[in-house]
Amino acid sequence: MDCPFCKMGELKIVMENDLSFAIFDKYPVNPGHMLIIPKRHVSSWFDTTWEEKKAICELLDEAKAFIDREFSPDGYNIGINVGEAAGQTIFHLHVHLIPRYKGDIDDPMGGVRGVIPEKRVYKR
Repeated sequence: MDCPFCKMGELKIVMENDLSFAIFDKYPVNPGHMLIIPKRHVSSWFDTTWEEKKAICELLDEAKAFIDREFSPDGYNIGINVGEAAGQTIFHLHVHLIPRYKGDIDDPMGGVRGVIPEKRVYKR
């Protein structure tokens, strides 16, 4: 298997628990962008066990606290790409924890809706 997330010895792990680990994204959207990854090779959030989901969520909270201390962001986006049609390029589940900073884009309205750019900004 040629999965970059399964090569644990080659990764600079920032934090971990029994079932998951966190690393900085190799191609960060913003400073502090981290990935939370299950240790078991599984491609989708929907294929994880309840225990893995719990471990990922616990590490997500720990990673957020770390990023708050080290980078002081103004907000966050959390995202998971599931399947090629959703933009998944590495088929080992990874949860993006993306710190957001005031002014990083002109108008952040719509947030994660930006996966389809023309649908991001909408009238309320």
